[in-house]
Amino acid sequence: METQGIRIVWEVSMNTLQGRVALITGAASGIGRASALLFASEGAAIVALDRAAEVETTVTAIRSAGGRAIALLADSSAEDAVAGAVDLAVREYGSLDVCYANAGISGGLVPFFEETVERWTEVLKINLIGTFLAAKYAALEMVRRRRGSIICTASVAGLRSGAGCMPYSASKAGVISLVQTAANQLTGTGVRINAICPGLIETGMTRPIFEQARARGSEGRIGQLNPLRRFGVPDEIAQTALFLASDASSYVNGQAIAVDGGLSTSHPIVIRRE
Repeated sequence: METQGIRIVWEVSMNTLQGRVALITGAASGIGRASALLFASEGAAIVALDRAAEVETTVTAIRSAGGRAIALLADSSAEDAVAGAVDLAVREYGSLDVCYANAGISGGLVPFFEETVERWTEVLKINLIGTFLAAKYAALEMVRRRRGSIICTASVAGLRSGAGCMPYSASKAGVISLVQTAANQLTGTGVRINAICPGLIETGMTRPIFEQARARGSEGRIGQLNPLRRFGVPDEIAQTALFLASDASSYVNGQAIAVDGGLSTSHPIVIRRE
């Protein structure tokens, strides 16, 4: 099926998330959109949140394929918006079973001495504080039901240096620490929380890297530093998110799972010379 340029294959569905409700932030494009489409194809009702209007396209695609979804145009780092999104999920669909805190920005590739407090504040606000808010308000609802899965998008850049700029890397390291800490704060509640650490994935956020490589004719070298010698695509992250959202991961908690073609086994870097 083709819906506004998005191909959805729903012929073989295992209904992994049948009857469940998922809130996904950053659902307008990339990993968030791929996850929303996949979760819906597996039976979940979706609340798709993003500050970009393209979140409506994600929801239109889901509905056109017979799924249930609501678009919420809002800022994932605004507390009222996040709390409202959780309330909306419960009000419209009766529960909240999965929360995927995926929204994030890169902050750009800015040299150390040119970084500013303003840039750091914006990156941390969206990548880390927004993730905290989603986890907090989702957990408040899930604890009442004694079950639920919270998933956060971190990054291999949060594991060690060499995969991102300073504020981005620090924010993603913070997400990993948040997941580890929250897992223990939620001891005995039945609520799980985990992080996914993507490697180089072709999304709107990484588009400049891919466009520059294609302009230079070096597209084939993108992702060459990992053992699989290629970059990843959003659906490969979405598949991991589906696993973490499902009962198949019922004993997985407080983990940061790298989905990076093996990049984080060594984190090789290319030194840029002046």
